Amino acid sequence: MDENLQARAFNSAAIRERAEKEMNEIGIDDALIDALVDAFYGRVKSHPQLGPVFDARLAGRWPEHMEKMKSFWSSVALRSGAYGGKPVQAHLGVANMTPDLFPQWLALFSATLDDVVSSPQAKAWFMETAERIARSLSLSLFYNPALDDPALKR
Repeated sequence: MDENLQARAFNSAAIRERAEKEMNEIGIDDALIDALVDAFYGRVKSHPQLGPVFDARLAGRWPEHMEKMKSFWSSVALRSGAYGGKPVQAHLGVANMTPDLFPQWLALFSATLDDVVSSPQAKAWFMETAERIARSLSLSLFYNPALDDPALKR
């Protein structure tokens, strides 16, 4: 391995180590991520508005989705590198997905955090992160810059 690749590998390992240490200090680890994902998506499945949208896309593929979401949250929290997907592309063309589902998703996520996560710092971290993710996805999927054109607002 050349020196540049070695330096990158070392830097990546240091980032993962630091992230894991910081997350563990506030109570976030793989076991908590697994429990949170399991509880949250269990609730999503039975939610009157979210359930049908998710199930239409994931019918027969829920176990794979659950593993992907655990990898996603591990990558975000612990910088594990376990997730290599493209969230925006994954959500493009989802039937019946509308911007008004994002606040419902966040409310359900918040309620799940209250029931699953005991650390106030971990709850705050997860909620802030989920809000950023929801905002980013919503903008990526539904924002139309033409609607912000001052000429159209007259």
